[in-house]
Amino acid sequence: MAAGLLPGPQLIFLIIQIVMQFMRILCVVQSSLSLPRRVVVTGLGMVTPIGCGVETTWKRLIGGECGIRAITTEDLKIDGFDPETQSHVFDQLKSKVAAIVPCGANPGEFNEKIWLNSKEHRSIARFIGYALCAADEALRDANWVPNEQEGKEKTGVSIGGGIGSICDVVDAAQMICEKRLRRLSPYFIPRILINMASGHVSMKYGFQGPNHAAVTACATGAHSIGDAARMVLYGDADVMVAGGTEASIDALSIAGFCRLKALSTRYNSSPHEASRPFDCGRDGFVIGEGCGVLVLEELEHARERGAKVYAEVRGYGMSGDAHHITQPHNDGRGAILAMSRAIQQANLYPHQVDYVNAHATSTPLGDAIEANAIKSIFGDYAMSGGLALSSTKGAVGHLLGAAGAVEAIFTILAIHHGIVPLTLNLSQPDPVFSDSFMPLAASKEMTVNAAISNSFGFGGTNASLLFTSVS
Repeated sequence: MAAGLLPGPQLIFLIIQIVMQFMRILCVVQSSLSLPRRVVVTGLGMVTPIGCGVETTWKRLIGGECGIRAITTEDLKIDGFDPETQSHVFDQLKSKVAAIVPCGANPGEFNEKIWLNSKEHRSIARFIGYALCAADEALRDANWVPNEQEGKEKTGVSIGGGIGSICDVVDAAQMICEKRLRRLSPYFIPRILINMASGHVSMKYGFQGPNHAAVTACATGAHSIGDAARMVLYGDADVMVAGGTEASIDALSIAGFCRLKALSTRYNSSPHEASRPFDCGRDGFVIGEGCGVLVLEELEHARERGAKVYAEVRGYGMSGDAHHITQPHNDGRGAILAMSRAIQQANLYPHQVDYVNAHATSTPLGDAIEANAIKSIFGDYAMSGGLALSSTKGAVGHLLGAAGAVEAIFTILAIHHGIVPLTLNLSQPDPVFSDSFMPLAASKEMTVNAAISNSFGFGGTNASLLFTSVS
């Protein structure tokens, strides 16, 4: 063999390596030359404690209405137990306020007869019914219910939940105690599975794209939206129905959060005052229920069909506290990382963000840590009064797995309507604030080009969504 020549197999291997490297470079060049996909919001749907429907909820939110009321024994969903037990359970609960979805057949109310009580709905728990109702509104708002197979295959669903149907678990456990297990419903498991909200929405409309369900405690709604946006961004779907849902106002859920000392107990006699984010008088969150659903769509796909566009999803930041099961670290590093990553992904500077919809749940520790994290990110810009800040949980309570989605919609509507919602019950702001850096105590008309919605959950999971107006 001549000196310097490689044996045949080695030469072939070297050529293959060179060709593969060339192909990788070519793919990178082609990717950089092609226009990136953009994700926009084309439909909105809501079920909340201040109303069923986006228009009703937004009007009441901006007007300063509150959806929190005193709970009754009937709200605890323990009808199968004897009256004495029901009364005893109610008396044992230290927190007796909740943000409950108004139900009925009137406009602005959740109609249980349509979404829960027909024979076909035996497999549908309340949290699933909320998702079906909100998805129906969002899809009608987006004018997107494809009949052709291609459209159905390119439409997916990403709706998560935090807890599921705990009251069904209580009913099943009672059957075990009373030795009536043979009467357990065959729909028990389908009623409690979190992903059945996504499943039912996809089955109703025939959507065959990604079928996804995040379960990340109180960050669920935000993660569901952020994950769905990436599915559109990377071409897994052209349209995603995304959001979060929750229906956990029941005896066991309230008792569990009471044992964690997470719920407000000081305002049982004045429910409207119980949820007070950033206020010195806060003593815990108010448990709430509801659902928020967005239709996310690839921009050119939306433009081709003449869809209305509310806003663009520009940033999605995630982080983990790696600290404690329920408490954020005092330095707020998790919140800082999530917000920073969302801003960086959007290719913006902090001073270009006009509004932050804070996670602030009305807990003594969490609200102050988030406020300091916001100060850390936005610095002089926030301290000079340039940044609008509020928490909408004063009006709707804490919707757990649905909170991130509902608050994302509030953030989008602030951009769309040019109105930033207020923070209810802010009578004595936490000392972390100053005259210029202060949560809004009244709704404010202003131009909002970019806004962040924060969501943080037990286990130290954090998500920040950044939306902008569309140019």
